[in-house]
Amino acid sequence: MSRHAPTQSTPTSASRTHREVDAIQLLTDDHRAVQKLFDAFEQTSKHDLEATAALVRRACEELTVHTMIEEELLYPAAKEALDDDDAPDVEEAYVEHFLVKVLIDKFARLKAGEPGFEATFKVMSEMVRHHIEEEETDLFPKLRKSHADLGELGKKMLKRQRELEAKLPKDAGDNTMRLH
Repeated sequence: MSRHAPTQSTPTSASRTHREVDAIQLLTDDHRAVQKLFDAFEQTSKHDLEATAALVRRACEELTVHTMIEEELLYPAAKEALDDDDAPDVEEAYVEHFLVKVLIDKFARLKAGEPGFEATFKVMSEMVRHHIEEEETDLFPKLRKSHADLGELGKKMLKRQRELEAKLPKDAGDNTMRLH
């Protein structure tokens, strides 16, 4: 999720080098980026359909890329590195991703200003915020304590993130499903 506005402490994926990438920091940066989109949506007038549609489209793109790198790389690594007692945490994360993807898919048919648009995004943002909290307070600390090579995992995740972001269409419209 590198296309968020860079800050002093959060390098974008374009500016990261493969040597300096830590998987957990990469994902945490992604979390901050999507939370900024959720906050911006909450502050935008619901009558500004162009702005709300753009924020939703961007959040859906960010979440699609993020869920794919977690499912393809992070969660399998977590299952391997963590004890069996922690496996339910990873399984719950997969289920939460599935539910978010269902809501993302709904935006392919639901347009800004239509009934349910705002409510769907609100529910999605609440689910994602909950998911972020669980990952950052439970899963990520466990991974830090494990034997997982977070540097190597981060390099793989960054490479995959860049591949997926390159596939994102540059035109307007919600085209998140083209990545699959």
